[in-house]
Amino acid sequence: MRRRRKRILVTGGAGFLGSHLCDRLVERGDDVLCLDNFFTGAKDNVAHLLGRSNFELMRHDVTMPLYVEVDEIYNLACPASPVHYQHDPVQTTKTSVHGAINMLGLAKRLGAKILQASTSEVYGDPSVHPQTEEYWGHVNPIGPRACYDEGKRCAETLFFDYRRQHDLSIKVARIFNTYGPRMHPNDGRVVSNFVVAALKGEPITIYGDGQQTRSFCYVDDLIEGLIRLMETDDAVTGPINLGNPTEITVRELATTISELAGAASVVTFHPRPTDDPMQRRPDITRAEEVLDWRPRTALADGLEATIDYFRPFAD
Repeated sequence: MRRRRKRILVTGGAGFLGSHLCDRLVERGDDVLCLDNFFTGAKDNVAHLLGRSNFELMRHDVTMPLYVEVDEIYNLACPASPVHYQHDPVQTTKTSVHGAINMLGLAKRLGAKILQASTSEVYGDPSVHPQTEEYWGHVNPIGPRACYDEGKRCAETLFFDYRRQHDLSIKVARIFNTYGPRMHPNDGRVVSNFVVAALKGEPITIYGDGQQTRSFCYVDDLIEGLIRLMETDDAVTGPINLGNPTEITVRELATTISELAGAASVVTFHPRPTDDPMQRRPDITRAEEVLDWRPRTALADGLEATIDYFRPFAD
């Protein structure tokens, strides 16, 4: 029996995660409407899809209402790196909150299923390790990261209120650190920072003492998790953690990237930013049980593909 072709809206579809999601949905034969205001997204990320009959690109800001006809909505629109979301914190909050309201309203009107790309940042600087979905978080509501952290937390609130009040079919994914090709070379995230510095032969800058830990999920694995979550029945709402439970210190990551890039970069240390978490690792038990999902890509393999992508930027 042939699978029904769906009409799918991806907000933030020209961004890092969004473009990879569009790739997967187009390849499986769905009609994809990619929405982006290009604040952090780039047309180059989806240029290879522009000639496909089942792909459409639209410039639009999710803080403004949208009227289209679709079956499913992946709401990925929001700058996700500190450099970008702190550039205009008010707009970042508007993107998370107004964007959620507009997309939820659209889903309600259409009776469409909608997935929210939430974030591990809802856990803040956690006092529980690893982080389970039941943990409510430890977030500074007035700090420099709050525009993103609290904006995403409010979006989750709206999703579950629409579920309770309007019986909307919702999915909430809490995405942990993800890396891979099409990351912005100047987005300030640790993997892209380290890779670009190593390839240029420049010092690798670590903020803090380097003993803080992160868990890195390759983009292909993450996209598989999002699609599996969307395809669950209406009883499954999330939130569900999606990330790699393998933990590594930032110092170890710098050493690994330097070796894979064939560089002998010097490491320099600077003060740790305000509210930067010391530990971040997902408990993915729920994803394993509900989605039959766990990351498959080894860190070294994913980093090699990422380094290859960034080589032209280092010339």
